[in-house]
Amino acid sequence: MRPQNSTVTRAQEQSLLQTHTVLRNTYMLLSMTLLFSASTAWLAMVSNAAPMGILGLFGMFGLLFLTQALSNSAWGLVSCFAFTGFMGYTLGPILNMYLGAFSNGEELIFTSLGATGITFLALSAYVIKSRQNFTYMGGFLMAALLIAIIASLANIFLQMPMLSLVVSCVVALVSAGLILFQTSAIIEGGERNYIMATISLYVSIFNLFVSLLQILASLAGNRD
Repeated sequence: MRPQNSTVTRAQEQSLLQTHTVLRNTYMLLSMTLLFSASTAWLAMVSNAAPMGILGLFGMFGLLFLTQALSNSAWGLVSCFAFTGFMGYTLGPILNMYLGAFSNGEELIFTSLGATGITFLALSAYVIKSRQNFTYMGGFLMAALLIAIIASLANIFLQMPMLSLVVSCVVALVSAGLILFQTSAIIEGGERNYIMATISLYVSIFNLFVSLLQILASLAGNRD
């Protein structure tokens, strides 16, 4: 029995070490991609880049699929930075829009940014410290996100401010849930690819920030 127990213990130690490695690499890569994304967003803002519209959607999904395809190679890192840099660039025109439409636009942006950072750190710390498994939420979160996307597309034609606010609230909650889900997936061993883990967390943070910005603008924005 001793050799068997020794084997089990060794396997557990290796699994724990792998989990810590994935978690460390994920947070390190996430930090770098967020900084790179902020740089491209600033570049888009100072150059007054125009919104990309449907082209931005094609670019986003194209780079996302490319990153997933290359996630097990060194090229996956290049694609990861290309995706997050592109997302940051598409964010620049959105931020300029809020700065131009609201007299307190700068305050709205920094408040949303701060709330996003605090939320991410608090949720991640909670999962890591409590070791509670949130991977069971996956199906519910995807269903809620799908409903929010459908409602958002419908609102393009309906133009209902209240529906837009509700969609933003749902996306913010789903994004927070996805942060819990992805962090749990890393800790529980369900996610061993730190590039895909980084992309998942980045998208959740991006959507959380944009949703909070929309909510704050609807509730506390002072239009020029």
